[in-house]
Amino acid sequence: MGAVMPSGRVLARTMASYVDNNSSGPVIELGPGTGAITNALVERGIDQKRLVLVEYNPSFCALLRDRYPQATVVQGDAYALEKSLRDVLTEPASAVVSGLPLVTKPMLMRLKLIRDAFGALGPRAPFIQFTYSVAPPIPKSLPGVVTEASERIWMNLPPARVWVYRKG
Repeated sequence: MGAVMPSGRVLARTMASYVDNNSSGPVIELGPGTGAITNALVERGIDQKRLVLVEYNPSFCALLRDRYPQATVVQGDAYALEKSLRDVLTEPASAVVSGLPLVTKPMLMRLKLIRDAFGALGPRAPFIQFTYSVAPPIPKSLPGVVTEASERIWMNLPPARVWVYRKG
């Protein structure tokens, strides 16, 4: 678990707001932990059956399976996303929502993660990531990538921002 504390409700709802609930593809969540963002996705109207939760910690996997029995819970490494999703995805994903502590990882690892996420996503589908950092977790000037950011979420402790990346 890389977060200081589980994502606050306002942050989780902000992340979920970038997911198109009219799309039909799976919604992949990386590092769901105890399910704060997962809950916001469900509250937004995302059907549990569409959720693919990639969690490394076996205890959190058990908790997630209990809380979201219709979701697909994958005990795997989000930083080895291709391998973790190999036998799970049957169609392009509508969104990848990441609760991973990206800024704690080397930049090459972050870039590999977003490349792998784009490989799993449908056209123009978002990779959604939050950070407590003032700087974006992945450079906003990547070639062929369109980036947007939420306002700073002061209601979260610590304050956070949501970054959304789409392949252009």
